[in-house]
Amino acid sequence: MIEFHNVVKHYATRGGGRKVLLDGLSLRLPHGAKVGLLGRNGAGKSSLIGMIAGTVKLNGGEIRREGTVSWPLGFAGSFAVDLTGTQNTRFVARIYGVDSDALVDYVSNFAELGEFMRMPVRSYSAGMRARLAFGLSMGLAFDWYLVDEITAVGDAAFRKKSLAVFNSRLKDSGLIMVSHANPTLREYCTSGLVLDGGRALYFDDIEEAISCHEGNLA
Repeated sequence: MIEFHNVVKHYATRGGGRKVLLDGLSLRLPHGAKVGLLGRNGAGKSSLIGMIAGTVKLNGGEIRREGTVSWPLGFAGSFAVDLTGTQNTRFVARIYGVDSDALVDYVSNFAELGEFMRMPVRSYSAGMRARLAFGLSMGLAFDWYLVDEITAVGDAAFRKKSLAVFNSRLKDSGLIMVSHANPTLREYCTSGLVLDGGRALYFDDIEEAISCHEGNLA
């Protein structure tokens, strides 16, 4: 379960102004919910994902989480680039209290990085970092998965494998997803949260959420 209690988020703007992203969001998401986040660019979707992950500070209110919550799926920006892929994986294993050897084996096989697992991450291409990040995300079983836009990683075979594992993880987990692609939201989400001008409207039906969002854009 994830609960939002009067959550407030705003940013300072040039000239001493303030942009309000959330103005008192209160909402309870039950375990296993599949929620799509919708809103125009700058509405606060990525910021809300960061707030749920704990990487973006709230200006007010509280978010309560029951169970484990992933980092944004496939996010590769927080690796220690001077450490190897193996060392980064062991570090994550210690944080989450899982067997480090087992996680290294899983990520190495899943990401298909071969000898690069023993090389510093700074030597990786963007695609290799993305595969390492996705492998880590799938190597840990979370109660909630956060997705800020699904991006294609690797060749067709790797993408097929990745989606198969991701779909299997979602059978027992919740999902909070940002996507500008309505077909993707329809495939993965059953409900939706529409952000617009500081307001957040929740819909039990993803189709109603999409219709509301499209109306806001009209």
